[in-house]
Amino acid sequence: MRLHILAVLAVAVTTTARAGAREDLLGQALEAERRFDLQRALVLYLQADRLQADDPFVLQKIARQYSDLSDGCSSLEERRLRIGKALGYAQRAARLQPANAVNVLSLAICHGKLAACSGVREKIAYSRMVKDEAGRALALDPNYAWANHVFGCWNYEVASLNGLERAYARVFYGGLPPASFADAIRMLRRSVELDPRDPAHVIELGFAYRAAGMEREAESEFRRGLAMPCIEAFDKAVQDRARAALAETEG
Repeated sequence: MRLHILAVLAVAVTTTARAGAREDLLGQALEAERRFDLQRALVLYLQADRLQADDPFVLQKIARQYSDLSDGCSSLEERRLRIGKALGYAQRAARLQPANAVNVLSLAICHGKLAACSGVREKIAYSRMVKDEAGRALALDPNYAWANHVFGCWNYEVASLNGLERAYARVFYGGLPPASFADAIRMLRRSVELDPRDPAHVIELGFAYRAAGMEREAESEFRRGLAMPCIEAFDKAVQDRARAALAETEG
């Protein structure tokens, strides 16, 4: 009996120690994210996952780090590899918490990134997934700024497809769901209203205006977004796109 009690106590102590170590790792990981140290954050989240598997929060965070790190890849192969890893973790998080809008939107973001580095056929297939997943995230939480953002970007990107891409979609997929510049602008305006501190929402609104041929409005949003501080790791890349767009207009 005494040995049994000691064994139970040992398990309890070990479990408590593991829980404490995991909380410490998560705290360090969140701090690394705040410093935009994505590689360090990824290592810490992976360690936390090894201490306690199948935590949807941690899985989504791992997906986020892999996704954001893919933006800095020097080769298309490496970029696709990292996005693929992000998608795998995002799918696990979404299976565990299918009613969590953040988890569902992670799927849309990964599929959107895969579309951006794929051929026409894959691009159209992924585009349908983005629309479905962003729409589902928006239905789960209509006030989720990033769901409005991603669905807005989907609208202007699909509305901007050229004739060849549209013909391909009709032949192989029976066409694409309807998309419009008006819906893109409406949704991106909403993302700015919901999260006015993030320059990414403002700048993507500028690109929606630009796609719709509203150059004056686009330039205004680009300049507004460039004047804002970065609050996410990828905001700098978004601001670089805005600078390039302004330089193109001024040139």
